[in-house]
Amino acid sequence: MYQYQKTNRYFAQTAAGLEELFAKEAEKLGAENVEKSFKGVFFTCSSETLYKINYYTRIATRIVAPLISFDCHSTRYLYNTVSKIDFSDFLGIDNTFAVFSNVAGSIINHSQYAALCVKDAIVDQFRIKYDKRPNVDPKTPDVWFHILINNNKAVLSLETSGGSLHRRGYRKKTVEAPMMENVAAAVIDLSGWNGETPLVDPMCGSGTILAEALIKHCNIPAGYLRKNFGFMYMPDFNKKVWQDIKKSAEAGIKPLNKNLISGYDLDATAVKYARQNLSALPGGQKIEIQNSDFRDLKLQNKTIITNPPYGKRIGKNLQMEDFVKQMGDFLKQNCKGSTAYIYFGKRELIKSVGLRTSRKIPLKNANLDGRLAVYKIF
Repeated sequence: MYQYQKTNRYFAQTAAGLEELFAKEAEKLGAENVEKSFKGVFFTCSSETLYKINYYTRIATRIVAPLISFDCHSTRYLYNTVSKIDFSDFLGIDNTFAVFSNVAGSIINHSQYAALCVKDAIVDQFRIKYDKRPNVDPKTPDVWFHILINNNKAVLSLETSGGSLHRRGYRKKTVEAPMMENVAAAVIDLSGWNGETPLVDPMCGSGTILAEALIKHCNIPAGYLRKNFGFMYMPDFNKKVWQDIKKSAEAGIKPLNKNLISGYDLDATAVKYARQNLSALPGGQKIEIQNSDFRDLKLQNKTIITNPPYGKRIGKNLQMEDFVKQMGDFLKQNCKGSTAYIYFGKRELIKSVGLRTSRKIPLKNANLDGRLAVYKIF
């Protein structure tokens, strides 16, 4: 019996700063004993709830199920201990797999070597048993294993998500520097938007914010388009329970009211991409997206959520500081009665807006340590 089967305890990895949002989301989906940690959340739940959380979570990056925990002071002991697990419980000869690792404060101080030890243990076990071995696929494997070694304490886990959960599947085309899907979902949650006011992204790019607003408002599972989840390879996976969850989820999707969510972008290619991406989601075709310069818009009494563009999408011969100042002028002159939530990957640009923020919320988007600036326009 594996560790997660004894404890029903799992760990959800999140972007730094999103632990609280996921904790609330997990509790709403049925998790118990929720405990926030650095870059993640521990929680207890049934198998059915684990499937639901993976399917619905808009915030988590990945969710892992611990298989075994042990003291680990050498690569030889790591290899020998991991070799005791029957990996045919999780994958067959024809499946692909990958091992990811993280080490800190331990005698084993090279993460890639730790991953290699685990990989060798898996491969050697299959060779001895079957004279064949499953292949490694570092990008899109069927099964993902994680080895964490911290202060010489090791935990080997199975990723129940099947790859990062921020990859929803709708974003086939993107413009430069798109916002990660789960960060966009977090921005929408932090805004408190509940559908009572129209939501507009005046610089929508490839439509990530619009798609995440649609997913939230219409109760679409964030994993709606995903074909593979890691929990499908767990030895106690219940296919019928999973099918019932999907059936119930699809029945719970709500229609989108006309003109509730809309977007604009100066870049015609971005508009094209946004329309294509949104069409993959239920109700996505109802979101109106127009090729327009935000400076020409009148957005009164709206919830404005946007991630300003960079590079060529801001226009020729225009410095970023000047572009941001024009955004501030636009808010003051054209957006009376609205509240704007603007994500700045480069937080020093906030001072160029020329408006007082009511809040500045730290928020990371990939490698950007940015800020979500909130402006109430009276």
